[in-house]
Amino acid sequence: MTRKGFTLIELMIVVAIIGILAAIAIPKFAELVRKSNEGATKGNLGAVRSALTIYYADMEGMFPSDPASLTINGKYLNKIPKAHAPPYHAAGASIVLGSESTGLTDAGAWIFDSDPADTGYGDIMVDCSHTDSKSTMWQEY
Repeated sequence: MTRKGFTLIELMIVVAIIGILAAIAIPKFAELVRKSNEGATKGNLGAVRSALTIYYADMEGMFPSDPASLTINGKYLNKIPKAHAPPYHAAGASIVLGSESTGLTDAGAWIFDSDPADTGYGDIMVDCSHTDSKSTMWQEY
C-alpha cells in the first residue's frame, strides 16, 4: 500500500520559501507605491505650472492672486490636483499663499508665491520640507 501526499518536512520547506519571498516582496511593493505617488505629484506639479504659464500669457504678465482661480469655468484646470509627499503627508489639494520670504508651512500640499514684489513671484511648489525617495528636497522641484 502506497501513500500519496507530502511529508511534514516538505510542507515546512514550502512555507519557509513562501515566507522568504513575502519578506522580500512586501517592502519592494511599498517602495513602488511610494514612487508612484511621488511621480503623480511631480506630474501634477507640471500640470499646475503649465496652467499658470498659460494664465500668465493670457493676462499679459500677471499671475493669479489665488491659483484656485485657475479652475473657474475649467479654462486652465478642472480642479487643483493633489500633492502627495509620502510618507510624511497625506494627499491634499490645498494651496497656501506665501512667498520666498515667508517660507514653507510644511502643510504637505502646494505653496504659491503670490507676492509680485518677490523674485519667485508665480512659483508653485510642494509645501514639504522633507525629501523624496531620491533624497531630493520636495521644494526643489
